[in-house]
Amino acid sequence: MNPAFQFNQYLLKRQVFALAGKFRFFDPSNRLVLYSEQKMFKIREDIRVYSDESKTQEVLMIKARQIIDFSAAYDVVDSATGQKVGALRRKGLASILRDEWEILDVGDNLIGKLFEDSMGMALLRRFLSNLIPQNYDITLGTNRVADLKQNFNPFTYELNLDFSMDIGRLLDRRMGLAAGILLAAVEGRQG
Repeated sequence: MNPAFQFNQYLLKRQVFALAGKFRFFDPSNRLVLYSEQKMFKIREDIRVYSDESKTQEVLMIKARQIIDFSAAYDVVDSATGQKVGALRRKGLASILRDEWEILDVGDNLIGKLFEDSMGMALLRRFLSNLIPQNYDITLGTNRVADLKQNFNPFTYELNLDFSMDIGRLLDRRMGLAAGILLAAVEGRQG
């Protein structure tokens, strides 16, 4: 497995003032470990993740199953092996008030959830100000395995991904990082 997937903490930065979505993942030492550039004007989301900005080594692919789907499912594939790692599915109606996603295994069985931490804060974000940073939890069964917190910054999107509570490494980091990109790309368009 690519060494970029070994860390317990990452910082995701999305370039805001660019035509195409550009995402950079930094390790705890602030070194760039992954880079992604979202293709413009694609009918179906197809996000590729690379080991660096030169885009010579693709390490992960996140691809929407359908063109337009309120409860969109995104397959996460390891580019080196071509094997599906799992999938993330947006909970359509439930995400109107509070962002919710389902985490699926390779057979599309529900194994976990990604959700906005507080219904009250989610409502404030939607109806008053999108300047209130978002906070998400990832759970697998009853185990909380990740915390994804947006930094307050009106000029750039930054998301801290913390997997340190996942001592048993129950969550494949590739799925956690794919969740971060989808939050920055898909949910970020709502703001």
